[in-house]
Amino acid sequence: MPNSAYWYLGLSFVSLLLLTYTLIHARNVRAVFVFLMMNQLAYFIETVIYIFGCSYVYHPGLLKNSAYYDSNMGALTSNLLVIPTVAIMVAVFQLRWKWIIAMIAAIGVVEWLFVIIEIYTLNWWRIVYTAVGLLFYLPIAPILYARLQRPVRGILHSLLLFLCIAPIMGTLHVVPIMFFMNRSYDPGWFSDPAHDTTAFASLYYVFMTCVIVTFMKLQAGRVWVKFVAIALFIFIITQGLTTTKLLTIHKWWDPWFYCLFPATVYLLFRPISARFAKGG
Repeated sequence: MPNSAYWYLGLSFVSLLLLTYTLIHARNVRAVFVFLMMNQLAYFIETVIYIFGCSYVYHPGLLKNSAYYDSNMGALTSNLLVIPTVAIMVAVFQLRWKWIIAMIAAIGVVEWLFVIIEIYTLNWWRIVYTAVGLLFYLPIAPILYARLQRPVRGILHSLLLFLCIAPIMGTLHVVPIMFFMNRSYDPGWFSDPAHDTTAFASLYYVFMTCVIVTFMKLQAGRVWVKFVAIALFIFIITQGLTTTKLLTIHKWWDPWFYCLFPATVYLLFRPISARFAKGG
């Protein structure tokens, strides 16, 4: 592995240690839910500024098949681990502003260091933008953490359920593509096929999450019927995308995986939906 990989892996390892310590200290599953929600909020921001805005490029050197997919690995380090971990620490430990400012400064130093050693390239983005964004992002975590103590219903229930499910859907959608090149999307938005695929996938998983939440909110119908309906619906969408040449499948197992894992996510999150409705 190149030296840059050790920096990213080390940052991921430290984040995992802090996340594990925080979740153990919290002693409640709400912390996990809020971590997922903050993960998705980070994904939303990254979709706008990184994928469609081309704000910066990561150079972890972990994937050799595509420079853009390798950059995505760096994005995952930031948005799957580092930033949401800091957010859940703020919520669980009820950190005051001086600690929040200190954490933002630490993230800024890491970002600056990565630029200096040339494993992270800024295009139009600036480190101060990260600091300002975190000032608005981090305080959301304690608000969500406190709100989940009380029953959640209606539109807010659907929104929080979406935020909880979406990062799992997005990660499971994109990561296999990065490692196994099992499918590619061709909307024609970017010259790099990997960039094109990532951009389309970033919207597609959001749509599929909305489908899962809709099925979950439906009161009528047996669970197994909804499971089959979700898988069948995705199969139809897949056929439509391949027919229009938006999607090219490269591995035999791809349609099975992308039809079954969202339906499985539906099954796994049904109890969580009920928990949100009860609170606590």
